[in-house]
Amino acid sequence: MRETLALEIQVEKSTSMAKRATIASALGSTLEWIDFMTYGAVAATVFPRIFFASMDSNMGILAAFITFGVGFCARPLGGLFFGAMGDRHGRRRILLYTLSLMGISSFLIGCLPTYAQIGFVAPLCLVILRFLQGFALGGEATGAQLMTMEHAPKNRRGLFGSFINMGSSLSVALANGMLLGLTGVMGVERFQTWGWRIPFLFSFVLVLLGLYIRVRVSETPAFEKAHAKGQSARVPVLRAFARYPTTIGRLLVIQCAPPACFYLITVFSLNYITKNLALSSETAFLCLMMANVFAVGAMIAGGYLSDRIGRKPTMLISSIITLCMSLSYFTLLDTRSWAVIFVVMAVFIGSLQVLSGIQPAFAAESFPTDVRYSSSAAAYTGANLIVGGPTPFLCAWLLQKTNGQTWAITAYCATVVVASLIGIVLSPETRHMELDR
Repeated sequence: MRETLALEIQVEKSTSMAKRATIASALGSTLEWIDFMTYGAVAATVFPRIFFASMDSNMGILAAFITFGVGFCARPLGGLFFGAMGDRHGRRRILLYTLSLMGISSFLIGCLPTYAQIGFVAPLCLVILRFLQGFALGGEATGAQLMTMEHAPKNRRGLFGSFINMGSSLSVALANGMLLGLTGVMGVERFQTWGWRIPFLFSFVLVLLGLYIRVRVSETPAFEKAHAKGQSARVPVLRAFARYPTTIGRLLVIQCAPPACFYLITVFSLNYITKNLALSSETAFLCLMMANVFAVGAMIAGGYLSDRIGRKPTMLISSIITLCMSLSYFTLLDTRSWAVIFVVMAVFIGSLQVLSGIQPAFAAESFPTDVRYSSSAAAYTGANLIVGGPTPFLCAWLLQKTNGQTWAITAYCATVVVASLIGIVLSPETRHMELDR
C-alpha cells in the first residue's frame, strides 16, 4: 500500500514537472520566435527603405532578404555549439543562455541608427545582430524540444512536443498582429520611420518573463541519469556524426519541407502580396496572422494524432497535403481575394505545421541521450540553413528572373516537399522508442 502511494506521488510529480517544462519551453521558444519572425516581416516591408536606401527597390529587397538569411547561417553554428554544451552540461542551463542572447540582440536591433544616419555601418551592425539572433535560436529550438521530450510521458510525447513548435506559428501571428496594430495606430509613414523599433525594444521585457519561468524547471531525468553514469561524451558532435550519419542526414532531408514552405508564406508572401498583387500591408498582415492561429490548432492536432496512429503515418498525410498546397499556392493568391488568401495560407501552413509539430518527438526518439541534443540540432539547423534562410531570397530572385511568373518558385517548393516525403517513407516508426537510453 505504501509503495503504491509512493509510486502515485512520484508519477504525479513527474507529470506536474512535464507540464511545467512544456509551458516553460513553449513560452520561451515563442518569445524567441517572435523576435526572429518580427525581423522577417519587417525585412520584407521596411528594411529595404531604411537600411538599403542607396539601392534600387529590387536590389534593396534582395539585400534585406540576405540579412534575413544570415540568421539561418548562424543557426547550425549555434545548434552545434549549444548542442555540445547541452549534451555535456544539461538542457536547462543552455536554454537560459540562448533566451538571454536572443533578447539582447533583438533589443539592440531596435536601437540601430539607419543608413541615412551612419551609412554602411548601419546594415553591417544589422547583419551582426541578425547573426546573433540565429546563433541563439540554433541552440534554443532543439533544447526546448528536448527539455519537453525528456520530461514528457511516453504515450503523450507527440502532443507535448507539438506545443513547443507551435511557437513558430504563434510568433508569426503575434508578430504580424503587433505590426498590424502599430501600422493601424501610427500610420504607415510613422511606422516605417520609427514605429518598427517598438517590437524589438519590447522583447527585453518578454525575455525577462521567459527567464523567470525557465528558472523554475528542473533538469531532465534522462540527462541526469546519463550524466550520473558518466555517459557524456567529451565532443558529443563528433560522436553523433560518427555513430548516426545516416539518421542525421535523413532527418535533415525530412525537416527541409517545413522551413522552405513556412518562410515562403510568412516572409516572401508579404512582399509578393503588397508589391506584385498591390494589396495593402494591413491585408497581408491580417491574413498571415489569422492563418497562423489556425496552424497552431493543426499542429497540436497532429501531435495528438501521432501518439495514436504513429509518427510516420501522420507525417505522410500532412506531407501529401503540403505538396498539393505548394502546387496551387500562387494560383490562389493571384485571385487577390483576401478570403481566398487567408484560406490557402491557413491550409498550407496548417499542413506543414503538422509535420513540424511531430518533429520534436520524432527527432528525440531517433537518438540516445548522450548525443541527442547535438544530433537533433545538426539535423534541424542544417535543414534551416539549406532551405530556410535562402528561400525568401531565392524566391525573390526567381520572380525577377521569370519576369513576375511564379512557376519556378512552385517547382522549387514542390521538389523540397517530395524529397521530404521520400525521407519519411524510408524512416522507421519511432513512437515506441525509449528516451532513457
